Amino acid sequence: LLRPVTSILPGRRNNPAEPESGVMPLCVNSPIHHMQLPELFMEFIASITGKSPSTTGAGSEGALTKAPFNALLPIYDLNNALVSYLATEQPAFITAAGYVGPNYRVDHDISLLVPEIWCRMKPHETDPKFLIEHGYLEQVPDFEHNGEHIQASRIGYRITAKFVRIFFGRVFSNPETVINKEMLQPELQDIETFVTGMQTIIAAHQEAALNYFADGSIEAACPPLKALLHIMAYGAYEDKGLDSETVRSHFTRESMLNSEWYQTRLESQQQQDIRSWTGHVDYLKQFLAKQSHTGVAARLKIKSRYTAAKQELARVSSKHYITTLVGTLGRQPIK
Repeated sequence: LLRPVTSILPGRRNNPAEPESGVMPLCVNSPIHHMQLPELFMEFIASITGKSPSTTGAGSEGALTKAPFNALLPIYDLNNALVSYLATEQPAFITAAGYVGPNYRVDHDISLLVPEIWCRMKPHETDPKFLIEHGYLEQVPDFEHNGEHIQASRIGYRITAKFVRIFFGRVFSNPETVINKEMLQPELQDIETFVTGMQTIIAAHQEAALNYFADGSIEAACPPLKALLHIMAYGAYEDKGLDSETVRSHFTRESMLNSEWYQTRLESQQQQDIRSWTGHVDYLKQFLAKQSHTGVAARLKIKSRYTAAKQELARVSSKHYITTLVGTLGRQPIK
């Protein structure tokens, strides 16, 4: 029986504090979190990780954070990634690796279990709206601690005991012995460690976002990401925070498809396709015009290729062509 896993299931390394080496705690996540797109892209932009035993220490980790791996500005990748998530509407669930809270070391055990659980879930059961409405996911609330507002809601929604009982129960006979309450709510293990971990995350969000202002690439960000980067860096965008419906409404498929910025991406793609096929047609025409290439042209059927290339150029040049691109990535417009 084939059970395809269609959710996005990235892992996240966590660790307790290591005072002797200066490593800050980063273990606020429960075993599985769902993040809506604004919070998910905050996570992706910062790419923050706990200390890995296979690397030199904690910090920002991932291809988007390593300039030598990519000659393009990171904002191009982020724009493409957001369009991809919006176009497909695939939900993301982040799984904990390393530690769940400071007291429970899990290494990659949960990451290995998640595909087993997901392939035993029916399609509607993997829908975050269903999971939230039926009490399988709960939002992590903001709270006050020693007079400071802790923005714990930035880590999204976490699984509940009901999720463990029902869905882990399809793998384990006694799921409650695998995941307990202190793992579902890591702040119960040590509130100070939880608070420090959240402060570390918020600081990492700000530091990562400020880079896009420093290099000027904020101007190339699509409107939803421009708003998000402002909120990460400065706390608000046009006097609106992360909880603003105006901001969050931009992170929907319908909003993207009806937006001017997405239409511009499709127009940019059409212009590039016209340039590409114009180049193909010109090259084949020049090839056919050379008497020395007559034999080769016949053997390679260049005339039929030339005809096909002209037909394709006509297709991509038509007004109708742009409608066939709706739902694709389009192309980053270059000013």
